[in-house]
Amino acid sequence: MMKKSMTTLGATVLMLFAATSVGASTASAHDTEAPKGKGAGKTVTLTATLTELNGSGTSGHVTAIVRNKMIKNIEVHAEGLTPDAPHAQHIHFGDQAQHECPTLLAQDLNDDGRLSTVEGLPSYGPVAVSLTTTGDTSPASILAVDRFPVSEDGMYHYNRSNIKFTDVAGAGPTGGVGTAKEVAAAIRAGEGVVVIHGLDYDESGAYSFGEKGASELDSALPAEATDPAACGVLR
Repeated sequence: MMKKSMTTLGATVLMLFAATSVGASTASAHDTEAPKGKGAGKTVTLTATLTELNGSGTSGHVTAIVRNKMIKNIEVHAEGLTPDAPHAQHIHFGDQAQHECPTLLAQDLNDDGRLSTVEGLPSYGPVAVSLTTTGDTSPASILAVDRFPVSEDGMYHYNRSNIKFTDVAGAGPTGGVGTAKEVAAAIRAGEGVVVIHGLDYDESGAYSFGEKGASELDSALPAEATDPAACGVLR
């Protein structure tokens, strides 16, 4: 099974994620009561309902408290995942993306019956935050699989605090770099999309190349390890 043996592919995958961006739309977050003190006016509580992609059967919910340029706390609760396997999870944002979850009908560009991570980029944009369990949380940790949650009995409960936003390649207004301030403001406004990756298409009990072959992110990885399994918009 592909668990903690997969390596971090940061730079290569970052370039690939940042390379695709298309037409924009707007979204808005609901206001929440902010705590008193400096930055109180820029504090929001966001929630997302995770729904399955690629027939994964995955569902769940996310709650995030975002203040200025930091995620003060985020919780991800997911079930219906590939058991005993690592699941990369991210917050995506791109100014030119649609700030929504993709659909197979609209974005299965090669008609292979599955939605790949890259095919979903026009909807959710590049990775802005890697929701790792420890260490770096920037886009450089896109596939730091040894630091993403491992599901137990097909579920996990993730909780992490004080995640700083960073500059994000491909997230800016013209497809260039989005600054940490710009990305944070957009997430607070309801334009962030949470995506969980990894699903066992052939039900072999492990991520394998099988009939889906290699991931478009890196030929050394199976598509099962990187295809999106669930998605939800933070609003």
